[in-house]
Amino acid sequence: MMNRARCTHGFTLIELLLTVTIVGIVAATAVPALGKAKAASTEAATIGALRAINGAQAAYSNSCSSGFYAPSIVSLTATTGGKKPFLGAEFAAGDTVTRQGFTIRFTSGPATAGSKVSCTGVAAGQGTQTYFVSADPSQAGNGYSTQHFATISSASVFTSTAKISVFYTGTPPAPATPLK
Repeated sequence: MMNRARCTHGFTLIELLLTVTIVGIVAATAVPALGKAKAASTEAATIGALRAINGAQAAYSNSCSSGFYAPSIVSLTATTGGKKPFLGAEFAAGDTVTRQGFTIRFTSGPATAGSKVSCTGVAAGQGTQTYFVSADPSQAGNGYSTQHFATISSASVFTSTAKISVFYTGTPPAPATPLK
């Protein structure tokens, strides 16, 4: 009989299987947390977009249209006599924009007869005293938000687990609540 020396180099099959199992368990616990982080970041970006629209409307109202709001997002993205637009080009597509997993919709309040021609070319009588902007998730599943957001001309931002219906003053119906 021949004695064979046992080779002590490398890993055994059991050691490799144990390592792969541990890595799998760690990955399985990390994936949901990654999805939640992605949802939180898109929510924060969307809230920022709503606040940017509010800021653009305030600047437009104060400097361009004698106290009236723009009747469309396109009016806020128009350049005026060499000046920068009130809102960035990512909103120039129209009153409905899909951005970072959310569909953002602008709804103008009724036109106001007393409004004057604005610096962006909005005709007299077309300015508004109110507006509503909603942001609804455009995708579902892990890593995507389930929250709905809205803002109005008072610059308040609201959040809800259900779609927020169009409103122009006050607060929306439950379950919507003001964002803190």
